[in-house]
Amino acid sequence: MDSDLPEKFLELILLELKNARIVESVRGAKGGYRLRRAPEEIKLSEIIRLVDGPLAPFGDADQLRNLMVTDSDHRALYGVFLEVRDAAARILERTTVADIAGVPSKPHKRSSANKKLKAKKKGPLLSIVQKDAKSK
Repeated sequence: MDSDLPEKFLELILLELKNARIVESVRGAKGGYRLRRAPEEIKLSEIIRLVDGPLAPFGDADQLRNLMVTDSDHRALYGVFLEVRDAAARILERTTVADIAGVPSKPHKRSSANKKLKAKKKGPLLSIVQKDAKSK
């Protein structure tokens, strides 16, 4: 996966995801990071809150509600910000890693044998690849 993001920045994000037990590191020549849970179980809201904090650029919901009470001159504006924040939160709460990665949704019913097989199978590895200076 090519990216214009600095490698150190990506490593910091992966470390945060590892500490939150969203990914795990894999050692070895083909090592990297892999998801600890199924992609359809990891919501974008969880990742964004971990990496960036509140879900929307307008602050958290409690802060906005407090401003609506304490700053009556701007109550209507804070109300709009709260609506935008709530709409963004709803979208991020229902969107999973599987949705953005194009992973087909899992069937609703599986036999117990399939469940055991699926439980043993680990997800794909995520790798940070350092580009060779000559290839740029």
